[in-house]
Amino acid sequence: MAPLIGRWRIVAMSTWDRDAIDLVEPGFIEFARGGTGQFGFIAVHGALDCRPAERDGRVGVEFTWDGDTEGDQVSGRGWATLVDDVTVEGHLFFHQGDDSSFRAKPFTSTD
Repeated sequence: MAPLIGRWRIVAMSTWDRDAIDLVEPGFIEFARGGTGQFGFIAVHGALDCRPAERDGRVGVEFTWDGDTEGDQVSGRGWATLVDDVTVEGHLFFHQGDDSSFRAKPFTSTD
């Protein structure tokens, strides 16, 4: 999981466009040491509980998450893999709700 550790900028999602992703703040997903992390996009913010996992031979994580959207409690699951040194791809699922694939890159000075 070590190569994933850090804060990644969500640059694309299959369900929402870039304007929606960045509605409140620049969309992000962050993986921390100790199997935790967080994400934020649109008006959703979640805390991650991560476990190391390999997908298609790539370093990755599977996670459950718990959070809120505009004051309503939400939860779900997901996964992410390191595609190359500068790209993370994964999928987020809302419990009994929407789901979306995502692509993230390192933050840049323009973010």
